[in-house]
Amino acid sequence: MGLEIMDDVRKDYVRNMIAEGSREDGRDFREYREISVERAIIENAEGSARVKIGTTDVLVGVKLEPGEPFPDTPGEGVIITNAELVPLASPEFESGPPNENSIQLARVVDRGIRGSEAINIEKLCIEEGEKVWIVFLDIHVLDNGGNLVDAAALGAIAALQNTRLPNERYNLTGDDTLLIEDTPVAVTMVEIDGNILLDPDYIEEKAATSRLTLISNADSTVSGIQKSGSDGMKEEVILEMLEIGIEKAGEIREKFLPA
Repeated sequence: MGLEIMDDVRKDYVRNMIAEGSREDGRDFREYREISVERAIIENAEGSARVKIGTTDVLVGVKLEPGEPFPDTPGEGVIITNAELVPLASPEFESGPPNENSIQLARVVDRGIRGSEAINIEKLCIEEGEKVWIVFLDIHVLDNGGNLVDAAALGAIAALQNTRLPNERYNLTGDDTLLIEDTPVAVTMVEIDGNILLDPDYIEEKAATSRLTLISNADSTVSGIQKSGSDGMKEEVILEMLEIGIEKAGEIREKFLPA
């Protein structure tokens, strides 16, 4: 039996279970899988974190080096976010240059960091118009069990929280602390046959007709929203998802992103 046929069988099974009020792994509709966060696990990185949400496993590394600022922002540092989806992490991932899925993952994570102003990019300026810190945020998906966005976003801010500026390496002076001014958290939900499910696993993502990721900040403001899927969403469903997303982000932040 081919992979697509097996997925179709499981999708039907999942839909039937949801219609009866249950999920394949026994979770409540508004419940996350088990989350774990490990910090500072890459010795040669300026900051790093590994996040697991269920079987989803994501490693994020941060590197910094001095470089030239963009001409239109001479007094601001630069943030470059990349995501790598290696074939070993999922049968859907292929070797080669970044594809649409990896670009989209990096873009959503980057949007949360920028939109929340978690990093004050003006403080990354070393010499205006000449030299600034360039922050490279690299996301490596080790295993795709669904909901990559939430794992990658959590890994990104956790890695940034333990990042140090490599002043000594580049003969620079000053504080080596990368000041983090906010802690954006992404919460993803899907809609399946009128039901809202939090933290969809791989098959639930496949079975869903629409998906929404909400990125919210410590003060409950929203720094990013990403909608995908073949179907639209009713206004009342979106409003309910916003309420759920902000509440769950607060719980994750309190547990995994201490100030």
